[in-house]
Amino acid sequence: MRFIETPVSGAFVIEPEPMYDERGAFARIFCEQEFGSLGLKTNFPQWSVSRNTLTNTLRGMHYSIGQHAETKLVRATRGKVYDVLIDLRKTSPTYCRWFAVTLDAHVGQAIYIPVGIAHGFQTLTDDSEVTYHIHPAFVAEAGRGVRWNDPRFGVTWPDATERIISPRDANYPDFQP
Repeated sequence: MRFIETPVSGAFVIEPEPMYDERGAFARIFCEQEFGSLGLKTNFPQWSVSRNTLTNTLRGMHYSIGQHAETKLVRATRGKVYDVLIDLRKTSPTYCRWFAVTLDAHVGQAIYIPVGIAHGFQTLTDDSEVTYHIHPAFVAEAGRGVRWNDPRFGVTWPDATERIISPRDANYPDFQP
């Protein structure tokens, strides 16, 4: 695996390094020792999946607060998504900066998202699936969000004539630092 630092402090794109032969390919996608050597979480007590029927489905931007603030390891397991992070940690050198990466199930990369980062994605293909490994387990009362198109952040999203987005995600208020 290759750990690629992102412009958001503490977040990494993790790329598998497959070995190929006549049968296909084999690659590690998680190694407790390698994650731990970088100071990353290795215990994910909750695993979740998001299945999305149509292209241009937008989910996010979500985060949790307090003792329930989450670290996530996110991977597209079917299709492609445009995955976005926004740093909401006031003491971070990358506070209010965003980063995006295309997660492609055929490539197999993942994104490691530390505590204090809002996360969301827009599907780039029909019938996409995204898995989340989460620490600690999600607690609804701690869940929060910022609006996907809040001008404070200026996230550049893929063009879409129409997005499929929940009323909750579409109507989060402007971010108040």
